[in-house]
Amino acid sequence: MIAIREAWKSGLLGRKHWPRNLVSGVIVGIVALPLSMAFAIASGVKPEQGIYTAIVGGLLVSLFGGSRLQIAGPTGAFIVILAGVTARYGIDGLQIATFMAGAILLLLGITRLGAIIKFIPDPVIVGFTAGIGVIIWVGQWKDFFGLPKVADGHFHERLWHLLEALPNLHPTTTLLALLSLLLVLLTPRLPGMKRVPGPLLAMVVATVIQAVFQFPGVATIGSAFGGIPQGLPTLSLPEVTLPRIIELIGPAFAIAMLGAIESLLSAVVADGMAGTRHDSNQELIGQGIANLISPLFAGFAATGAIARTATNIRNGGNSPLAGLVHALTLVLLVSFLAPLASDIPLCTLAAILFVVAYNMSELKHFKRMLQRAPRADIAILLVTFMLTVFSDLTIAVNIGVILAMLQFMRRMASSVEVQRMVGKDLEVELRLNGQVELPANVLVYGIEGPLFFGAAETFERVLAQTHTDPGTLIIRLNHVPFMDITGLQTLLEVIEQLRNRNIVVKLCEANEKVLGKLRKAGILQALGPGHYHADFHSALSAASPSGQ
Repeated sequence: MIAIREAWKSGLLGRKHWPRNLVSGVIVGIVALPLSMAFAIASGVKPEQGIYTAIVGGLLVSLFGGSRLQIAGPTGAFIVILAGVTARYGIDGLQIATFMAGAILLLLGITRLGAIIKFIPDPVIVGFTAGIGVIIWVGQWKDFFGLPKVADGHFHERLWHLLEALPNLHPTTTLLALLSLLLVLLTPRLPGMKRVPGPLLAMVVATVIQAVFQFPGVATIGSAFGGIPQGLPTLSLPEVTLPRIIELIGPAFAIAMLGAIESLLSAVVADGMAGTRHDSNQELIGQGIANLISPLFAGFAATGAIARTATNIRNGGNSPLAGLVHALTLVLLVSFLAPLASDIPLCTLAAILFVVAYNMSELKHFKRMLQRAPRADIAILLVTFMLTVFSDLTIAVNIGVILAMLQFMRRMASSVEVQRMVGKDLEVELRLNGQVELPANVLVYGIEGPLFFGAAETFERVLAQTHTDPGTLIIRLNHVPFMDITGLQTLLEVIEQLRNRNIVVKLCEANEKVLGKLRKAGILQALGPGHYHADFHSALSAASPSGQ
């Protein structure tokens, strides 16, 4: 409960801060209502389950999370994964996978691995979020245009079937959807309507129109789901078996990883907007607790919601109280206004998701990255995007991260230099040693950069191909910050090759960590006594004819 404790210490839970947090919480709760239902339907579950997820997630993340401004609930980023899990394993499978994801997130937070998520490169994040945006957008065509149900399949197959079905669109549904889309987009720009949530106004207007005219053929929450139950769900436990756990390990990890990324991104955005600082490990603990509890109350995966968190900050929220009020607002709405939800058109929720998909795609950022990023980063961006759309989100993120790691290692390896040092490079040190130039039988090589597996081949090639065979070869390690096992093994192999050519190898100037690894790997023993020196002066003295 770090966020609440810090808010208490800062005096933000005092009565003078109540009004702004109460107002912000109510506004965010109202904004969350249509979004929660839309995300739930798109994820293959009932609309009320999205509301329950927002209530439980919003309450627990505000209580136990690491950001005092975070608003949690169902989000658009989850739709692609959750819809796939629901279609394959059913709602019970989705809830078990969510529960398992909560345990994984909790473990990540407890073991303080929250900071690792921050190292996922921007091209990977932009690539998969843009891909998710495209999938959500295309996935809502059916409800937006009132199209007949099309066959399932890969993305390109569904897209083709939807394009074939477009001539059969339902005119009234499409007009109602277009009106909803315009209201979502234009409401903040209308005079005096800046603070009115566009999704809420669109939902209210479209629902009233449908309730009054009862257009035939327009799908609503009532016609598709039988309405929304009034009140809150009771505690229920999905049946958990070992075979079920094993088959859901993959989806659970996917939900956990995406939830961690989304929640920490949202926390970073909140910090940037409000000048706060979140605790990433505690945030993962809060998200883990929320996802452990949410399935027990008919909910599913929840994470930090960037749009709702930003709305909270813009409306004056500055403590976890706003998140608690947001959850309470949803409780009141579902308890007293649930019967009115039957006439909410599904095309209106699809229009809301159109805007969510566009915002997720970060089109301007995507375009700017294509124009300005290095070619390798552009390739990673496009590969991640294409795999997300045409293959699988989990595969896309894994491949994107692997490609980014390989590119990083290539850059690191190319930055490692193994250079022969001549008299001019050693002028000052030779003078201190009472010498004018290096002895004829001595060569000196310096290594600059980490000697890891990516740079091992360069190191081996340079040292194994000395143009002349000296009596002694001194290798300076003063600019080597670390060495891995591959670098150590390569160094040992090079020493053995040089000794087979009757060349004496001396190492010098390693830092304490590198020296410890040299000793543990048996390299100092292989060198023999008197062939490692703490400084270059003693190594050069020992290598000179008078010192041998």
